[in-house]
Amino acid sequence: VDYSGRSVIVVGPSLSLHRCGLPREIAIELFQTFVIRDLIRQHVASNIGIAKSKIREKEPIVWEILQEVMQGHPVLLNRAPTLHRLGIQAFQPVLVEGRAICLHPLVRKGFNADFDGDQMAVHVPLSLEAQAEA
Repeated sequence: VDYSGRSVIVVGPSLSLHRCGLPREIAIELFQTFVIRDLIRQHVASNIGIAKSKIREKEPIVWEILQEVMQGHPVLLNRAPTLHRLGIQAFQPVLVEGRAICLHPLVRKGFNADFDGDQMAVHVPLSLEAQAEA
């Protein structure tokens, strides 16, 4: 699925309760369509092919645009099995180093998660209605 990912979760004590840390590698895949759109809108790239090459080459402008895009898009985090409504929650994503999703330790209880190798799925709601519901 284009707008979802999965990774191990680790503790992120410096995060706010409403934020989650997404690894750069996952974030650029999740938000690639939006980054390409903004690269073209800002005249950094003239077409999709050039925009994709800028992303592949990891140019600094790509990370700046990614951060802007992420500010306006909540993500849903889900830990299987989803037994009740707290098993899937919305967060404001921020970029982090590494390959693991970071969570504040106080939100883990709703997911019945711990930090011993548990994995979580991340989803990007696309429509404005879905974003508002998140």
